[in-house]
Amino acid sequence: MQEFKPFKEGKVREIYDIGDSLVMVATDRISCFDVILNNTIEKKGTVLTQMSKFWFDLTKDILPNHMISADTKDMPEFFQNEKFNGKSMMVKKLEMLPVECIVRGYITGSGWKSYLENGTVCGIKLPEGLKESDKLPEPIYTPSTKAEIGDHDENISFEQSVAHLEKYFPGKGQEYAEKLRDYTIALYKKCADYALTKGIIIADTKFEFGLNEKGEIVIGDEMLTPDSSRFWPADSYEPGHGQPSFDKQFARDWLKANPGNDWTLPEDIVEKTIDKYLDAYKKLTGEELK
Repeated sequence: MQEFKPFKEGKVREIYDIGDSLVMVATDRISCFDVILNNTIEKKGTVLTQMSKFWFDLTKDILPNHMISADTKDMPEFFQNEKFNGKSMMVKKLEMLPVECIVRGYITGSGWKSYLENGTVCGIKLPEGLKESDKLPEPIYTPSTKAEIGDHDENISFEQSVAHLEKYFPGKGQEYAEKLRDYTIALYKKCADYALTKGIIIADTKFEFGLNEKGEIVIGDEMLTPDSSRFWPADSYEPGHGQPSFDKQFARDWLKANPGNDWTLPEDIVEKTIDKYLDAYKKLTGEELK
């Protein structure tokens, strides 16, 4: 049996090169504030992979994606064991575009902080008098540059995204920047409308895109998971303050409230965190996680 080693390891993901394609494995690691915590969150990797698969299937009509299969039976024998089941996805190789495509439908997090300072988010002027967690009149596109592990991504304006892409793809900067913006907003609108019918508000999310062998833009990486998005319960939504969420905000809040935590969560916080992930998965897909 051929052995494989990950050629790229992110905070949560491991990526294996299997020749014509890649296998992306979402581990049960959890990262907060760009640090990998000492705990693992059992089943978290499976939620991330299966949720991405769900959204990839739902949005094929808007844009193709890089998923080939989420069934380890379709992968080399090395991946056909318990460790990889459910949390692995075989994907096409893409030339990734060097922009994180962030879309915000509600004002929260760093966007809210920026709005309080000067009424803008990433250079976009917003209406006066917004409250924290308010729904924006229209979703806004706020790209950022991708940072190496340990560095922070840097928010950039749409114009800066044109220049940034032009550096890597001379003559294509404007075209790619416009397509990324338009795809990001179209994907967000479809998925946010769908999620709302299941009792979940998608406050914001980020997408990553790449070019396939024909030079077409396709969705890569993960899609609309609790790691890349803010999910709020719609039934308790109330602007004017932060919202409870279905993601690792729970873990972040505990870490903030307990300095000197040595990046280790207590068991009950670990359990509450995975319960949030599982709850979001069930609400959105209508199924229990297998």
